[in-house]
Amino acid sequence: MLPELLQTTNLFHLLHRIDIDLAEQQQKAGCPFCGGPLHYSSYQRKPRGGPELPEDLYKRLSFCCGNEKCRRRTLPASTLFMGRRVYFRAVILIVTTLNQGKAQEYSKNVLSKMFEINRKTINRWIIFFRDIFPRSKQWEAVRGRFSATVWNHNLPASLVEYYLQHSQSSAQAITNCLRLLATGLQPVKMMSS
Repeated sequence: MLPELLQTTNLFHLLHRIDIDLAEQQQKAGCPFCGGPLHYSSYQRKPRGGPELPEDLYKRLSFCCGNEKCRRRTLPASTLFMGRRVYFRAVILIVTTLNQGKAQEYSKNVLSKMFEINRKTINRWIIFFRDIFPRSKQWEAVRGRFSATVWNHNLPASLVEYYLQHSQSSAQAITNCLRLLATGLQPVKMMSS
């Protein structure tokens, strides 16, 4: 069910819509450095791992401060893109989660061939979620919101599993998880357990 999500455009359109909402919130808040007005200064990305998408979904929403003395760039939170990584955030999350399931059907070799991702890249993602992310301020800020079943040593798989159990669909689960990872915010509508 998770690999199929990466083959449909619906998930990516939904994530793009969330990114637009996050960008609008950032623009209303103004420049985080001086409070000046923010003007769109988006740029093209060439992300890998998803289906063929419209040009708009390959843009990283970005702002430039309108204050002449500041002019600094501001990047709003993004559910589509994960920093400077070249793969979509959803691809990184799903491929790492599938590999952590330890099922033979999703070994690094299989995932590498399935999504045309180098094994070394998958290893870097695993190291990030195993060693770096659990100690990050981002994770520390939201860790207390989850039950003990979300284990630090099994991230992101245990986090995705939590959302799968508390969401109505796998697309909603992945979307909610990506929103949390991008913003630290829980989704407004979570199904009760």
